[in-house]
Amino acid sequence: MKREIIITSDGSTTIHLPDWNEQYHSKHGAIQEAYHVFVKNGLELFKAKPISILEIGFGTGLNCFITYLEHTAKINYVGVEAYPVAKEEVSKLNYVKELKAEEKTEKFQLIHELAWEVKNEIDSDFSLTKREQFFQDIDDENAFDLVYFDAFGARVQPELWSETIFEKMYKATKKEGVLVTYSAKGSVRRAMESVGFTVERLPGPPGKREMLRAIKK
Repeated sequence: MKREIIITSDGSTTIHLPDWNEQYHSKHGAIQEAYHVFVKNGLELFKAKPISILEIGFGTGLNCFITYLEHTAKINYVGVEAYPVAKEEVSKLNYVKELKAEEKTEKFQLIHELAWEVKNEIDSDFSLTKREQFFQDIDDENAFDLVYFDAFGARVQPELWSETIFEKMYKATKKEGVLVTYSAKGSVRRAMESVGFTVERLPGPPGKREMLRAIKK
């Protein structure tokens, strides 16, 4: 499938799949979306508390890198990705520059260069495990405080937004754990609720009216 690097509305890059008319991040602003959905409405709920995070759709590493920049306590980060981004594509991403994080350039590169399937230390209080895995094969139980659900949209991959997948997310999440996603589709909310999550609609990032946050009570 053809893949292109494009510039989103906030100046940050993402990967565009023209055959699907789909992007790894919002065309209205990749960095803005990441901060709004995953940091503001997810990570900030756990300030100064050591947590484990599961990212569904590791992709460009943007959510991981921003979490690394913003974390205030020890984090165990697990990113699941069935089709890892190529090194040539990573080299064309401008996140370090746009985040004004030039002093962390080596950390962004390290995120992508570290071996898959093993737990790696980015620094003393941030570990990263990258798993090359289909979402359907996730079988963690009561392991994560926070889930970043950042799969391709339901329009192109509806099977990733099904009750089957959200049941896996529910099992993987600890009690009082939180799942956040950019999607606000009614079918997605109903699938989350059907497996046990309590779901709320929140204001969305630029270009989207709403997003969803789910809690395992």
